[in-house]
Amino acid sequence: MKIIKILFLTMMVLSFGRNLTQAQTLNWASFNRDQRNILNINAGVDYSFTYGIGYGYQLKTKLPVLLNVEYSQAAGENLFDDFKTKIGGQIRIYEIDHFHFTAKVQGIFRRFEDDYVRMLNFGSDMSVIAGYYKSRWFVAGEFGFDKAIVTHFKHSDISREDFPGIKDGWYEPSTGGNFYYGLQAGYSFHQYDIMIKAGQVVQQDFETHPSIPFYLHVGFNKKF
Repeated sequence: MKIIKILFLTMMVLSFGRNLTQAQTLNWASFNRDQRNILNINAGVDYSFTYGIGYGYQLKTKLPVLLNVEYSQAAGENLFDDFKTKIGGQIRIYEIDHFHFTAKVQGIFRRFEDDYVRMLNFGSDMSVIAGYYKSRWFVAGEFGFDKAIVTHFKHSDISREDFPGIKDGWYEPSTGGNFYYGLQAGYSFHQYDIMIKAGQVVQQDFETHPSIPFYLHVGFNKKF
């Protein structure tokens, strides 16, 4: 019974860690140093249909650094039952000609609830992006890792019927992580960007895929 409960918790966290993996996408070549703010709206498919908003602030530093906060949630009947928040930043670490190399680090807090369990999670999202950027357009590749570090479980009566003795509380499963990789592209005009990003998701064993092993997002930025 203990093994069954561990497998159940592991599967739930892996699915949870994959939920709502989206982040602000930026055309560095069209974001000049005088523009300090960027607003973002986005929508897409990532385990479910999701939509979100974000805000970024560019620091006055030698290397371009953008701090950001984001909120996204799954579409559904119950608002705020499945959502994700991110806070962190990204830095353009190197530029040569029109090629830009960027690193992102973000902390995550998210909530997921279904008929079996309500989960609250703290995690991290780290990624690297490399691409070709022009003032009007860009195309880049991204590789990242979304980690569910510690999760609080509150189980429903249905779960307790299926798994007698299952306990609520904080768990730290070492298997709750997903790699994601894909392409992103965009078109820029005046103070605006239109972006699209798509790719695949695989669990950290590089062998197991979720039931929907891809993500697709579109977004819109306003810079000022």
